[in-house]
Order: sequence, then C-alpha cells, then structure tokens
Amino acid sequence: MIYDVIIIGSGPAGLAAAIYAQRARLSAVVLEKEYMSGGQVLNTYEVDNYPGLPGTGGFELGMKFREHAEKLGAQFINIEAKHVGLEEDGKIKVVYTTREEYRARTVIFAMGSRYRKLGVPGEKELTGMGVSYCATCDGAFFKGRKVAVVGGGDVAVEDALFLARGCEKVYLIHRRDELRAAAILQEQLKKCENVEFLWSTEVTAVPGEDHVECVKILNKKTGEEKVLDVDGVFIAVGTIPNTGIITNLLHLDENGYIIASEDGKTEIPGIFAAGDIRTKQLRQIVTAAADGANVITSVQAYLNTLS
Repeated sequence: MIYDVIIIGSGPAGLAAAIYAQRARLSAVVLEKEYMSGGQVLNTYEVDNYPGLPGTGGFELGMKFREHAEKLGAQFINIEAKHVGLEEDGKIKVVYTTREEYRARTVIFAMGSRYRKLGVPGEKELTGMGVSYCATCDGAFFKGRKVAVVGGGDVAVEDALFLARGCEKVYLIHRRDELRAAAILQEQLKKCENVEFLWSTEVTAVPGEDHVECVKILNKKTGEEKVLDVDGVFIAVGTIPNTGIITNLLHLDENGYIIASEDGKTEIPGIFAAGDIRTKQLRQIVTAAADGANVITSVQAYLNTLS
C-alpha cells in the first residue's frame, strides 16, 4: 500500500497531524517506537500554558490527544523507523523500520527531541540512582530530602517548583547570572523559602557509589569549588532533536534541527517536519500542535501537485 502520508512520531505535533489528516480524508499511518503516545508531555506534572486547559496533567493531555486521533480513525503502528529513502525520482518515500517497509507520497518527521546531558563524571553511571531528567517522574522518591536542579529555562524552574513542594531543600544551579524561564515562573520560584539559587555555577561531577551522595560545583566567576550534600540531581539543560534517521537526507541547522518554517516544508518536496524537531523560536505543546495542523495543509497542497 502507498499512503498519502506517513507520520513518524506521536507527540503533540504528530498527533495533531494525525487528527488533521483524518479530517482531510488522507490515507495516513502514524509510526511510533514507544508504547505510549504523547512524547515529552507525558513527563510533565502539570501543563498550565495550554489554552483552555489550565492545570491539566501532562499524561492526561497526551492521552486526550491520542484518543482524539483514534476517535477519528487514525491508524497507529508501534514500530521504530530506522531510515527514510526515496523512490521514483522522489515521488515515493520509503520508511524502513525494524520489521518492514512503508511507502507514502509524503512523510512528516515529528520525532521531537530528547534530554541533553551535562557530560560530567558520575552522571551516566548514576542515572536512575539519583540522577534524573524528569522531576515529575522521580521527584516523589526524594520527599523530605535535599536535591539540586540544573538549568535556567522553563523546565528547570518548573522542576524546582514541583520539587520544592515535597523536598526539604532545593538548589537551583545555573551557569548564568539570570534565568531564561518565563517571568511568572521565576516569580513563583522566588517565593519558595526552601529554594536556593546558585548563580554562575556549573556542576563538575556527581559522586557516589550506588547512589548520588553529593554534587560538586564550580563558581565560574570566583573559581570557588564546593560540594553540595544532596540525594538527587535533576538535569534540565535543554534538548537534542531526534534526527538520527535523517542522516544524509536533509540539511540541519547548527544545533541539529531540521530546517523548516511554519509550513513544515523542507528542502525535499513531499518531506515535512513538525514540532520540536524543526527550527523554531518557541518549543511548547501549543506550537507543536499548531505545526501538526499547518503541515497537513502543506501535505494537501503537495499532493494536489501530483494529481
């Protein structure tokens, strides 16, 4: 079978694309390597900036997106895409997976991104043993304890706010002297009496045998080194786009994101990008969902040129 569109990934962008594809009566299939749809939103304790649904749990919102797509008849296959190729002068796109091949006239890359690592000693070894990239997933294990959050963006501040509700002490470690997070989040965090800000500071190591015992830090301005007595380290220093399967197919920007504007068009006709995987100013659930809608409009326009 040759589909009108294959959507790779089922985070907010992929799910929105699936919804709009069904409404456009396109033959479509969504390929998702994980057992659950939703992407990183599944790891968000509370989504307070998605219009109309303030305070909704991330897991709940992800499930609602998936249910909406399924209600309209969207087809999902739990399989990992490994590579994408072109046939018939590029008119047919082939998605090679771990089991079989799928063909379509268009492909939408919506694989999102993954957590960026610090790359310091102890981080890899103690991941899952005190080192975490998801406060809402693991924060409950540190109730009444001391923890550190590394980062200065929205996610880092949201993590610190979440942890401050149950932890004895939260250190927010940031390599700059001011946060990049939304002003409203900063205001909320500064009201937390058990949160201490460590500015112009970097983590140099996460010591421990079978669990995190402390964290070593360095003040970049003074050169002073310290050891913080913490039981957990939550790392929130950004993301890396999941573009591994795009090797030698598309040009990426200097940060590894697919070069595509709001219409989702890439340099190859019939291949599109949506969500956190593409170049854009703001990576949020609402912008990913908007990408999913926009990209299907572009898919329809492209398919019209083939008829």
